[in-house]
Amino acid sequence: MAITNPFQFMQQVRAEVAKVVWPTRREVLLTTIMVFIMAALTATFFSLVDVAIRYALTLIVTGV
Repeated sequence: MAITNPFQFMQQVRAEVAKVVWPTRREVLLTTIMVFIMAALTATFFSLVDVAIRYALTLIVTGV
């Protein structure tokens, strides 16, 4: 791997950063809302699974 001088390195970094497509405010807001919704759905799902497993284990342990 060739060693570049700091000036060339900074030029390369600026060129790569210029290629980045930054999200708009609306895109950030929508994806943030989607993350919160998915987190809530996941938490609800695992809570229901936990309740079901607890109920099944209670039935097994008490022998009902």
